[in-house]
Amino acid sequence: MKENTPNNIAVSVTDLEKKFGDFTAVNRINFEVKRGEIFGFLGPNGAGKSTTIRMLCGIISPTSGSGTVGGFDIIKEQSKIKERIGYMSQKFSLYNDLTVGENIDFYSGIYKIPRKDRKERFEDTLRMADLEGMESRITATLAGGWKQRLALGCALLHKPNIIFLDEPTSGVDPITRANFWGVIKDLAAKGVTVFVTTHYMDEAENCNRMVLIYHGTIIASGTPEEMKTNCMKDEVLEIVLENSQDWLDRLSKIEGVKEAALFGVNIHAVVYDSPKAASGIKKFLKDNGAGKFSIKKIVPSLEDVFVSSIEAYDKEHGK
Repeated sequence: MKENTPNNIAVSVTDLEKKFGDFTAVNRINFEVKRGEIFGFLGPNGAGKSTTIRMLCGIISPTSGSGTVGGFDIIKEQSKIKERIGYMSQKFSLYNDLTVGENIDFYSGIYKIPRKDRKERFEDTLRMADLEGMESRITATLAGGWKQRLALGCALLHKPNIIFLDEPTSGVDPITRANFWGVIKDLAAKGVTVFVTTHYMDEAENCNRMVLIYHGTIIASGTPEEMKTNCMKDEVLEIVLENSQDWLDRLSKIEGVKEAALFGVNIHAVVYDSPKAASGIKKFLKDNGAGKFSIKKIVPSLEDVFVSSIEAYDKEHGK
């Protein structure tokens, strides 16, 4: 750990930028990640999440700006960073034609695990992935959840203090996602710093802090509660009625409604003034024979914040 890096900071970036020709993928961003926390790096596809994580992991170099991971410079000390972090991508980084055991052995070699420790680490990985007795199974034949946990186990073989997870739950079912987050919370409880990119807003509730990146720019940051209370100035109404999809476009055109979207089978309407907007929506639904319905003001979800922040950015920048 470098002396000029605070002991409680695991990742720090200042004015970090990455350009590919004339295209700016990451636009001079700034943030810090504390040791032992789950840090969410949120944003839609193409927002700059994977590019940022690749710079932090020493895979590519930034165009400008600076940063440290574990106290090491992301430009000058990339090899040291690679030796000390864990990394798992949405592709799971496994070799499908190898067996479960062969994948673990391969990564033990990559991470230069001492011979005397390999048997214990091997068994620990099988236990964590719930694959005990399945060492000889070809990895390609594993269900998504097992493959996901095996990939995480391989990324943790060398016991890194910081692990980067790039869309780790993409393409797996909700139960598998929930179980995976249980493992992530256990890691953080043991002092491991978890840096995770995701576009699933329900998952983001598990993070201690987060930033929202869009078009390479950080447009919101804070704890989940801060994001919902401070980052969204508008109010949200939940409208429950039958055939909500049929009413969505018409409700979005009512005066005082900024935008409306489906959340499950209900409608969330972002409004400027909830009492006035609720009155207008109620009158509209009654006049148009909507039948039984209910309208109530709710605390915004992270998805509400996500959508509202992006729309505000687009409006401000004329997109």
